[in-house]
Amino acid sequence: MRHFFSRHQPPIHIGRGLVAGIGGLVAIAAVGALTNIVGEPLLMAPFGASCVLIFSVAGSPLSQPANVVGGHFVATLVGLIMRAIFPNEWWAVGLAVGAAIALMAALRITHPPAGANPLVVFASDPGFEFLLFPVLTGSLILVAVGTLFHRFGKVEYPLQRKPA
Repeated sequence: MRHFFSRHQPPIHIGRGLVAGIGGLVAIAAVGALTNIVGEPLLMAPFGASCVLIFSVAGSPLSQPANVVGGHFVATLVGLIMRAIFPNEWWAVGLAVGAAIALMAALRITHPPAGANPLVVFASDPGFEFLLFPVLTGSLILVAVGTLFHRFGKVEYPLQRKPA
């Protein structure tokens, strides 16, 4: 039973954790500020979870720009299509989440926070413009802020492709 409570994540210095938190603050604040400037909604709850990955584990494959932007886009598209076809029922939501996970995995753009996007779609019932505002625009801003933030902190993000 003890293995259920073991922490496999290596310890980090408290300063590094604070810097990750500041990165999330800056990214969400930037998206929120741009929401006010452009008058289009750019924030959604799964972006908070994306910030955890981008700023706390920048070296993870799941944190890379293709995964963040592509994962959010694909999962939302799946949710929108499923919502257009199926009623707003628990089984349809489950089907949409499962299909989004499978498609992200097949395309190698898995981004765990994007798994929540079909839930957001079924709960809010937006139109297909939701793909542009907030999904595509917001995820691109998060990646841009993450890239700039990590440059200043001398953290490799995005990861460079390793030669074969």
